[in-house]
Amino acid sequence: MIADMRELDAAAPRIGIRPTAGAVTVWTLDTTLRRVGGHEIDGAEALLDPAERERAGRLVREGDRRRYLASHLALRVLLGGYLGVAPQEVELIREDCPCCGGPHGRPAVGGVGAKAGLHFSLSHSDNRAYLAFAVVPVGVDVEGVPSAAAVADVLGTLHPAETAELTAVPAAERPGALARVWARKEACLKATGTGLALGVAEPYVGAATTPASVPGWTLHDLPAPDGYAAALAVRTG
Repeated sequence: MIADMRELDAAAPRIGIRPTAGAVTVWTLDTTLRRVGGHEIDGAEALLDPAERERAGRLVREGDRRRYLASHLALRVLLGGYLGVAPQEVELIREDCPCCGGPHGRPAVGGVGAKAGLHFSLSHSDNRAYLAFAVVPVGVDVEGVPSAAAVADVLGTLHPAETAELTAVPAAERPGALARVWARKEACLKATGTGLALGVAEPYVGAATTPASVPGWTLHDLPAPDGYAAALAVRTG
């Protein structure tokens, strides 16, 4: 399965039809834009729901708040386009957590979106956002390449085989390799809805240039700008 990669910019997007079985559409976004998908960032909060506005209001740094607004505006513009509704009419809900049953599992669409069977995933890191859409559960993640200190902190939390593989990588290449592993792992955890509740040792995704096989899922590395790594997980079972 190869994702259809598209870039969302300031103009209103030509979205096209919803993804069909066996297809995934991934949109990328520069979150520093002042206008996203035909809408000004300065007016974005009016298109969000109360939970999104509350989350945006808790972000102290202006840059973080604007990146959050840009990525969530993009999500609503694209979901609205696929579903045939205005961005502010998209109903966002949370599925039940697969670990504890609480209402904090995978983000999903309610109402008309639920009837359409459209699944999505959103990830943003620094100034990049990735948004994936499919008719089966999907997870996408983009990660900035970490510092050497961050690599040292994280190595021991991964699957033992991944720790060994990364340790064998030359030190100068290790941050980029870790970003690749982390993006793959986060994509899987977002797709299942477990998040980081059970740690990051599982699933094993591998540190090689090709992702390891993950039962029930198709895992791909995605194109990413210099300084980033990105990955996509799509349910196959």
